[in-house]
Amino acid sequence: MKRHAILVFVILLVSVLLTAKVLKVAYIYVGPVGDAGWTYAHDLGRQYIEKIFGNAIKTDYIESVSEGAESESVIRSYAQRGYDLIFATSFGYMDSVINVAKKYPKTIFMHCSGYKTAKNVGTYFGRIYEPDFLSGLIAGIMTKSNIVGYVAAYPIPEVVRGINAFALGIKYVNPTAKLHVIWVNSWYDPALEKEAAISLLNIGADVIAQGQDSPAAQQAAEEYGVYSIGYNSDMGNFAPKAYLGAPVWNWGPYYERVIREVMSGTWKSEQYWGGMADGIVDIDISDLVPDTVKKLVSVFKDAIIEGKFHPFSGPIYDQDGNLRIPAGDVASDEELLSMDWFVDNVVGTVPK
Repeated sequence: MKRHAILVFVILLVSVLLTAKVLKVAYIYVGPVGDAGWTYAHDLGRQYIEKIFGNAIKTDYIESVSEGAESESVIRSYAQRGYDLIFATSFGYMDSVINVAKKYPKTIFMHCSGYKTAKNVGTYFGRIYEPDFLSGLIAGIMTKSNIVGYVAAYPIPEVVRGINAFALGIKYVNPTAKLHVIWVNSWYDPALEKEAAISLLNIGADVIAQGQDSPAAQQAAEEYGVYSIGYNSDMGNFAPKAYLGAPVWNWGPYYERVIREVMSGTWKSEQYWGGMADGIVDIDISDLVPDTVKKLVSVFKDAIIEGKFHPFSGPIYDQDGNLRIPAGDVASDEELLSMDWFVDNVVGTVPK
């Protein structure tokens, strides 16, 4: 009798395993997975969840998808093919996600860095401005010319906020240094990024930072024999003699969390914005940075994680001398998410 019961249990178990639904997860990337930056970091997260969930999920991705009409077509294609969860990983995909989500209410959509939500659409991002500030501390100490260059992508709040955090880090340790910004209006254009970096080097910048996805600015800095600050991931292999470090992403654990919620039926639309305390963002520091500087960065990192320090603590003035954040105050999330002005040690403008 016991043997019969065990046999029945095994048959039922095998039947459940064979009929268990495989969760289909898609990723839409704005750049190539080999960009060594933003898309590369997201794809590391995709690979992470494949290892975690194994055969319980099926993932797919399309890289180098332009923002706008093309992205809407790609997102719709995945929804039509029955994908359960779609991660759209660029700010410019926002309206495309919302449009498709209306027609596919049973599909869950997650949009990275946006602000529009729906019952089946959530948003997610990381407080990359925290390690941006830390990397600014490094740049402010390591510059000798007091000219730091920044190759910027698009004049959206996400980018402006990161530039300001970086500039505030510079100012904290070096009040005489200036951050010079050049816009390239692209997330991934290595030739243009390198050209912009060289123009900054030609005005005397001896540290080059960036907000794009390729290591081109890093490579320009190495060719000119100066330092660089990367972005998104460890770019040290591309400029080992220049690379000081970078604000970096760690998407894997967050993607794991979302997938577990979808699998368990507990997922709900939210606007997630985690920081270093969550582990979604961090700072990578190379061996070119002196130990004393690493210790300083570590002190500030711990203070941010523990909630004892905020990069946007007042008083903070804009370029026109206006007091934007009074002493004793901290910028609200609303102010950070809508930021369209530069702090007073930035040279350059925010195009309207």
